[in-house]
Amino acid sequence: MTVTVPDSALADTVLARLTRLYPEAGNPFRAQEMVAYMKGVAPFLGVRTPERRALSRLVLDGVPRPDEDDCTAVALRCFALPEREYHYFAVDYLRRHVKHCSSGFLPVARRLVTTVSWWDTVDHLAAHVVGGLVAADPALAAVMDDWIEDDDLWVARTAILHQLRFKQATDTERLFAYCLRRSGHPDFFIRKAIGWSLREYAKTDPDEVRAFVEENRDRLSPLSVREALKNL
Repeated sequence: MTVTVPDSALADTVLARLTRLYPEAGNPFRAQEMVAYMKGVAPFLGVRTPERRALSRLVLDGVPRPDEDDCTAVALRCFALPEREYHYFAVDYLRRHVKHCSSGFLPVARRLVTTVSWWDTVDHLAAHVVGGLVAADPALAAVMDDWIEDDDLWVARTAILHQLRFKQATDTERLFAYCLRRSGHPDFFIRKAIGWSLREYAKTDPDEVRAFVEENRDRLSPLSVREALKNL
């Protein structure tokens, strides 16, 4: 599905403020440290998180509540900018306003997941944005069944993590099936996601997670097992 950037006067205002205030607060030395910490995934302006969030409040001061087109425009335009802090702004913005988005926003979320992909944006998109959309429309779980099969490891990781905040509403059959489906994946980020998703659900039902891990210990990687049982 083609994802386009809609016209949005709200996004025009937000991006104008954002691209003025964020660079003014940048620090080139701190930016180098951030690039190194994030393995060079993207350039940084060098704005620390507390300062960035304070600036974001200024950016959004007096701005009306967005509709879905506004959310789409803000997110896609931020992710089109090179510096990582703009991507963080978009993720924070969507976390706050995903409840105003319909199921039709899911392709936009996928575009963001697959743009400059790394754990620092993907994990929040998975748990808060994609997860929020699926929680609001359980029919989207069928799309997650497609995503878990995706060759893009970040799309598959998103499918594994999308129920991270569901607690008692977790579809355990789907969660466990996803963990087993990708248990043989060689990548660290998939194996870590499997363990993390199980560890988080263990806060709700530790006995079920313990039983699942013991039954499937020969199929799960040592990393996944270790992460799943860390707090049990």
